[in-house]
Amino acid sequence: MEALQRIRSAARILLRGEEKSGIRNAIPLLSAEQVAEVKQFFPMEKFFIYGHARSGTTLLARLIRLHPEVHCNWQAHFFTRKPLLKSLVDSVEIEAWLTHRSNRWNDGADLSPLVMRAAADYIMESDAKRAGSQKDIVGDKSPNSLNDGESVQMMHAIYPDAYLINIVRDGRDVLISQRFRNFVEESKFLTAEDKQIMAALRADKTPFTNGERSIFTEKWLHANAVGWVKNLTETESEGRRLLGERYYEFRYENLLSQPFEEMKKVWQHFGIEIADSLESQIQTEMTSNPDQTWQKERNESIADFLPKGQAGNWQNIFTARDREIFNNVAGEMLKKWKYEI
Repeated sequence: MEALQRIRSAARILLRGEEKSGIRNAIPLLSAEQVAEVKQFFPMEKFFIYGHARSGTTLLARLIRLHPEVHCNWQAHFFTRKPLLKSLVDSVEIEAWLTHRSNRWNDGADLSPLVMRAAADYIMESDAKRAGSQKDIVGDKSPNSLNDGESVQMMHAIYPDAYLINIVRDGRDVLISQRFRNFVEESKFLTAEDKQIMAALRADKTPFTNGERSIFTEKWLHANAVGWVKNLTETESEGRRLLGERYYEFRYENLLSQPFEEMKKVWQHFGIEIADSLESQIQTEMTSNPDQTWQKERNESIADFLPKGQAGNWQNIFTARDREIFNNVAGEMLKKWKYEI
């Protein structure tokens, strides 16, 4: 009986391929040959904008696409938020289909990375073509503070030929903006203590602007300061290691103070001409703040408290205790990026 079962098992493997254990094998990296092949169908240069949430990624995306050859849209979250691009192929059943011996399309290889690349390429390039016939470079901006360095690894696995632009903002302003975004949206993650703070802020803003009272709980401030440091550390480390010269990082505050000069540096990575006329377009775009308008419409009593998009808001809002907590966690990172302590 045992011998018969072995013969049947061998026959099934011969006819259908080896049965899977229930765990998907690692998705292979996209090879140089596959990159060259897929670019015959999707030839546009690709880039991705990363950064911690509330660090100016949307402003950068709005500015970068002012160039007639560049298109950018946002929040595809291919590599930065679940379910992620890899969910298209991240199962034992899909792996079996894409690697099966009888599948004459796969030439004995796992087609998973090509499926992911083709899907993302189509999403981006079709949108770029609708935006204008001159578009030759296209990208997506999606904050990567949920996946940090892993988001760089996943991006590189499918786009080793792409550019990665990482924008960094003073973590204290990041946390203030993040906190108020949660208040404005009345996030489902707000605790009872958070809601008490929000109610007090609505009733009287004065204690929150003269150092008497914090907009944070100490637990929230500490955890999110840790997250900011982790995001900057891992994104830079993996970006430089995997992408080399295709990785570029700069400060949000520099973008505010000299937007045209900073955007020229970004566009120069693509090797494209930069007309002086773009400076006036940038200045016009800088006067707009769609996020501020949206927040005011959503929750005016909270939104009006914080000037949106400005640098240095933390100086008026952080209490002495807030500064102590943040500096204990992130003081070295502030120094690294030349932020005032």
